[in-house]
Amino acid sequence: MVFPSDSQMTDLQEEGGSQVVKAQLKLREMILAGELPGGARIAELSIVDKLGVSRTPIRAALMRLGQEGLLEALPNGGYAVRTFSERDVADAIELRGVIEGMAVRLAAERGVAPVVLAEAYACLHQIDELLREAALNDEAFSRFVVLNEKFHSLLGELSGSSFLCRELERVGSLPFASPSGFVVVQANSPQARDMLIVAQDQHCQVLDAIENREGARAEAIMREHSRLAQRNLREAVRNPKHSEMPGVRLIRKRNRIE
Repeated sequence: MVFPSDSQMTDLQEEGGSQVVKAQLKLREMILAGELPGGARIAELSIVDKLGVSRTPIRAALMRLGQEGLLEALPNGGYAVRTFSERDVADAIELRGVIEGMAVRLAAERGVAPVVLAEAYACLHQIDELLREAALNDEAFSRFVVLNEKFHSLLGELSGSSFLCRELERVGSLPFASPSGFVVVQANSPQARDMLIVAQDQHCQVLDAIENREGARAEAIMREHSRLAQRNLREAVRNPKHSEMPGVRLIRKRNRIE
């Protein structure tokens, strides 16, 4: 019997890992696009046929999506697409605000690495350039989303805590809780640019608070900042024109007893 060499084993592991990631990304896309409706049981064989990969990476991808919270494990095995109450999503956004608030408070209290602070300011400068235009086209709006995600990831680095960086990454992967999770709701509204300017001012204010070692102020700003995302959530759920937005159909409107 011929056994694979160490390098061959590494190649096989990397190939397998790549297949899992590809399957995970495609499945997430299918779920958020409504191709796999809320409450529906995932048929493994059907997914294997659609994605053209073996059952092993599909099962690993399903497990990862279960850990993310997009799927729920069924008592008799397998997974189903989760649905979320409006409160579930609001709580996830609130949690992100709490952790980001803690990150910036610690950054203000402990001091920050100048190189990371400079990177954060450079990121905000690029956003300022975008917002100089009277209106944002699709390309500019997409660029804002990228820069916004980058700025929020830098908040963890500013804290100097690898633990908080990991927690921010984890909470940002929760369904709909990323910093730009609902910012697309603003894309075609008349108030789009005004809302982004408010968000950008909060970005600038939090860096000012960090530089001035005002921990409580920095934390309060980020907690308030998360409320913009909650406002976008309410708009996405209640306005029929956003019904085709990725993932919105998985969210149940809040009722009186929630």
